[in-house]
Amino acid sequence: MLFEKTAIEGVMIIRPDVFEDARGYFMESYSEKKWLEAGLDYRFVQDNESKSAKNVLRGLHFQKPPFAQAKIVRVIRGAVMDVAVDLRLGSPTYGQHVSVELSEENKWQFLLPAGMAHGFVTREDNTIFAYKVDSPYAPLSEGCIRWDDPDLGIEWNCPSPILSAKDREGVRFKDFASPFRF
Repeated sequence: MLFEKTAIEGVMIIRPDVFEDARGYFMESYSEKKWLEAGLDYRFVQDNESKSAKNVLRGLHFQKPPFAQAKIVRVIRGAVMDVAVDLRLGSPTYGQHVSVELSEENKWQFLLPAGMAHGFVTREDNTIFAYKVDSPYAPLSEGCIRWDDPDLGIEWNCPSPILSAKDREGVRFKDFASPFRF
């Protein structure tokens, strides 16, 4: 398992060891021992899964303290462009984002510490996306930043995304009062 740092502190791309042969493949999608050896001490409490058509855009979502979530995400089937936006006041990368292509083929994972807004857009029909989170879902704690906020400048490369009402009504980043601290 390779843990690759990104431009935002705490956000990592995880490349699992994949063993393939004529029968298919095997991989460890999570190893507490390997995570601890890499200095990552999380206690995951819930797994979530979604299935989406091509061009579905979900995000930019987060949960406010005390229910803020760290998460590790991955694609089981299909492909997405996944995005993390730093919402932590005092962070040198506050308001900046990083993105990664996650796919069934590369089997990469994306680790987002608490204090990140998270979103993704699907590149293929029937994309199955898995989330492992360290805090349960708390509806009254959820928030959403506009996916198309010009101040964030995220290039989704999806001219006509399929959006939920919640995602169409997210707040502008400049109007967001962050409860997160670096």
